[in-house]
Amino acid sequence: MVPGGGAGKRARAEEGAQGGAGGAAAELLDFLNEAWTPFHAVRAAAARLARAGFLELQEAAPWDLQPGGRYFFRRNMSALVAFAVGKKYRPGDGFLILGAHTDSPCPKLKPKPGATRAGFLQVACQPYGGGLWHTWFDRDLGVAGRVLVRQADGTMVQRLLKIERPIMRIPTLAIHLNRNVNSSFEVNFQNHMLPVLASAPEGDKGGDAETPPGIIQVVAQELGCLAEDILDFDLQLCDTQPSAVGGMNDEFIYSGRLDNLCMSFLCLKSLIDTSAGEGQLDEEACIRSIALFDHEECGSVSADGAGSSLIPELVRRVSGVLGGGGDAAEILARACRASYLVSADMSHSLHPNYMDKHCPGHQIFFGKGVVIKHNVNQRYATNSLTATLFRECGRLAGVPVQDFVVKSDLGCGSTIGPTLSANLSVRTVDVGIPQLSMHSIREMCGVEDVEHSYKHFVSVFENFSSLDTKVLEDPGSPPAPLAQ
Repeated sequence: MVPGGGAGKRARAEEGAQGGAGGAAAELLDFLNEAWTPFHAVRAAAARLARAGFLELQEAAPWDLQPGGRYFFRRNMSALVAFAVGKKYRPGDGFLILGAHTDSPCPKLKPKPGATRAGFLQVACQPYGGGLWHTWFDRDLGVAGRVLVRQADGTMVQRLLKIERPIMRIPTLAIHLNRNVNSSFEVNFQNHMLPVLASAPEGDKGGDAETPPGIIQVVAQELGCLAEDILDFDLQLCDTQPSAVGGMNDEFIYSGRLDNLCMSFLCLKSLIDTSAGEGQLDEEACIRSIALFDHEECGSVSADGAGSSLIPELVRRVSGVLGGGGDAAEILARACRASYLVSADMSHSLHPNYMDKHCPGHQIFFGKGVVIKHNVNQRYATNSLTATLFRECGRLAGVPVQDFVVKSDLGCGSTIGPTLSANLSVRTVDVGIPQLSMHSIREMCGVEDVEHSYKHFVSVFENFSSLDTKVLEDPGSPPAPLAQ
């Protein structure tokens, strides 16, 4: 019988082996298929938190917080913070934060997106982040994001849009007209990345459209409003192919936006599953929290990115509200020193066809657990202490851990970790699960690693507080007395 056949699948299900998407992996697929954009990711996360009993807060309103309480808030509809206060919390106790980001590289619509060329209605886009743009050609594309709509009563409503049917496509040039395409596929985003939306109206000679462009008319129809009522938008192109399990033994996940919605979801699920049940916060002194930021792919410098005041404000505000009227500055300083941040972003797996691109002594494999990322130049915020604490959480959970460094002759990417570590002066470790095709329209990771990561993050929330008490400094020899 061929591996992966019906009997094999039944056997794997009965044995609880890695094949198939059960548990966290199955829930991840649902989340990915909901979360086409940061706005949709935050809405999906908020819905799960609300169902689990977390109370939504408004940043512009006063907060009433209590030990044992569970809360979340949103910023710009594209970033989210959730936290659960341990019942043994005392002013100055630390925050246990898992951080990730909701955005992924993609083409985003220009403010005037209408264009007509060669008898086609097209959509003018601009590059967001560092995408593998050649992977966007010849894919069935929809559009999704946020639209600001004027209502009949004069109010302006932010509405989410998700057109799941394939309404556009970026066609490649035939090989007959580009004989060198297989040796060099160069993409000029301005010239080549305009998807075809429709045939142009009769008599349209081409050029930039000044009247309501075709895509805006489609958006208006989808929202049930007039094109002139659309005031502005944050819209992006999206692959319409659903996320799915793949591989001969159902051991892979194929999807867009794994970087970094996979880690965002695992942070979310681990917080809910360690904080929403009866008695789970009874012995906790920390504040268990997650932060899902926008704009990591373009540097995190925004009001809702990791470079913003979002986390410093969270720590300062929560410490102040729960501080009982004590010295706010001292409580904040103590809280920062007692805190621990896990920056969770996807990692590079060893590529079987490009093995020379990976450091020989630090090769990363599917199925071998969460990756701890190291860089001595602080492109990652990991140090020996923060790595040890994370590794010990994995040991207690019974899951494997891997260590990654980039090849010494290659540049190293970065994450939200160094930014948050510097802004908050908090102990930080950078981690992620292995993936291939990072920044492609269609990425892949391992089902088993999703389960490993979930168990690891649960262990961080459940075991960090006790582990932290076991970290001691060698006092060394007493200092010599000063000479008189």
